Amino acid sequence: MALDNESFDILLSTVQRFVRERLVPAENHLEEHDEVSPELVDAMKEMGLFGLTVPEEFGGIGLSVSQEVQVNFELGRTAPAFRSVFGTNIGIGSQGILMDGTPEQKAEYLPRVASGELVMSFALTEPDAGSDAASLKTNADLDGDHYVLNGTKRFITNAPRAGAFTLMARTGGPGASGVSAFIVPADLPGIKLGKKDKKMGQRGTMTCDVILENVGAATWKGAIRTVAKGGRIVTCGATSGPIAETDIRLVFWKQISIIGSTMSNDAEFNAVMGQLFAGRLRAIVDTVMPLRDGVEAQRRLAEGKQFGKIVLTP
Repeated sequence: MALDNESFDILLSTVQRFVRERLVPAENHLEEHDEVSPELVDAMKEMGLFGLTVPEEFGGIGLSVSQEVQVNFELGRTAPAFRSVFGTNIGIGSQGILMDGTPEQKAEYLPRVASGELVMSFALTEPDAGSDAASLKTNADLDGDHYVLNGTKRFITNAPRAGAFTLMARTGGPGASGVSAFIVPADLPGIKLGKKDKKMGQRGTMTCDVILENVGAATWKGAIRTVAKGGRIVTCGATSGPIAETDIRLVFWKQISIIGSTMSNDAEFNAVMGQLFAGRLRAIVDTVMPLRDGVEAQRRLAEGKQFGKIVLTP
């Protein structure tokens, strides 16, 4: 899955212009009102930003991983709240459906995700479970042909505007093998939202608690699949503003110490950092993550195989 080079260059140029002419001038409004204006959200929908990673067959643009990184780099030149508007739709909110959903689930949800009609949120984090996802406590108890959900999710991005959640709940015993993923419509009886979180920074982003009290309409049809493996997820985010090379070096080597690397000396590290500070992101993407699609990435992750210069190890 990847957009052809000519079309991608046009898209990237359009995103650059949108950031420069629409988003950067709107930063003061964002800071003052703690919101992204509806006009900008509509413009994002028209540009197809809600479906960047959704395959064309479901109405999306179908970017590859490396293409998405390049788009995110451009969006990182402005406030992160703008990308957050559609970030869950092109990432964790929808990718579970794309990779592991049934044909019926994909047909029902992905076209609306790609258009921006439906905002998906990813409901995993809890008051006592964050990166240690296997310890989550939200329960899904089978009652006839329905599951009944009870628990609290915390810091859920886009929950205040979500139409549905990809939600993790415990259907079995302890550990990751007892956790399953559900597609949960946000308007089901028993779902309550907490107050919008007030954060130090990231004005305009929307996060809050999602409280489930005897939510009883999650059927087997709504379950995606059981999470069979536990562990922590290493994520990469976009940011704006100047970054010290020493900080990047520290973060880089900390991450590499976790997942392993063939980048074994300062000369190789400095070459990549030089490309970064020269703005040659494409070179870095090709060096670090030359993968054409997320399916291939998942396969290599499962097999512990090489991601360009980075090797994922158990």
